[in-house]
Amino acid sequence: MIWKAEINGFKTYLRLERSLSAHSIEAYLHDIIKLTQFLGFKKISVTPADITLEHLREFLRWVNELGMTATTQARLLSGIKAFYKYLLQENLINHDPTELLEAPKTGRQLPDVLRFDEVVKLLETIDLSKPEGERNRAMLEMLYGCGLRVSELVNIKLSNLFFNEGYIRVTGKGDKERLIPIGAIAMKHVNLYRENIRVHVPQKKGEEDMLFLNRRGSRLSRVMIFTIIKKLAFEAGIKKNISPHTFRHSFATHLVEGGADLRAVQEMLGHESITTTEIYTHIDRSYLKEQVLRFHPRA
Repeated sequence: MIWKAEINGFKTYLRLERSLSAHSIEAYLHDIIKLTQFLGFKKISVTPADITLEHLREFLRWVNELGMTATTQARLLSGIKAFYKYLLQENLINHDPTELLEAPKTGRQLPDVLRFDEVVKLLETIDLSKPEGERNRAMLEMLYGCGLRVSELVNIKLSNLFFNEGYIRVTGKGDKERLIPIGAIAMKHVNLYRENIRVHVPQKKGEEDMLFLNRRGSRLSRVMIFTIIKKLAFEAGIKKNISPHTFRHSFATHLVEGGADLRAVQEMLGHESITTTEIYTHIDRSYLKEQVLRFHPRA
């Protein structure tokens, strides 16, 4: 493959300079491989430096004909743009052919957000008489109280808890660490779980520092968290499409509705771009209308 050297260089760049996870790197490389497959299918023999805007437009038409959704096409284009940005940065090309390439229009599909009373209802549905009930309450209090990603929740360690200072440390995307404030209620339930339940769970070798464990003493899987939340939502009679991310989205939305600074929310969520935070902290129209009616002098 005539693109091999450039792709290998891009892979190294993503791993060492961008500190991306193996899964993220694989996704980026998949985007570039898809482009090379198109070139091979069309019998177009060009190097990365020789590819033109028209080649790329033809590529997008090709993937569209394959039936890819606008969202998938946009993600594919994002990977290719990152590849060419890297080549330009390394002086391997003189100009970026993706600069004028427009991504297909995609609608921003926002996840459901729970009202505060729905959060309380769901939490109170947990059966605390069962050992896993205390654990599940602690997990959901952390999801909602700290705005964690599900991957951050399942990997949090005892050594990441700084309750005397009121913080926890999490490792987010790209192995980037951040400190997040944790409230008294979440700390209370985590301590109840640690002191009354976790101490009786036999820990598997290598998992001794993990906070949340299953009955066999291993860390929980992401799928297990999804299953727990779906079951609780059903039992609570909440009809919304709920996942671990719903708690993160609700955390951010409730903060902004309460008057929190968007930059502070961005820092807590671990977003590189404020634009991403704006998507997550979408405020529904009824709340905006209420604010105008309450505070605008002409309302």
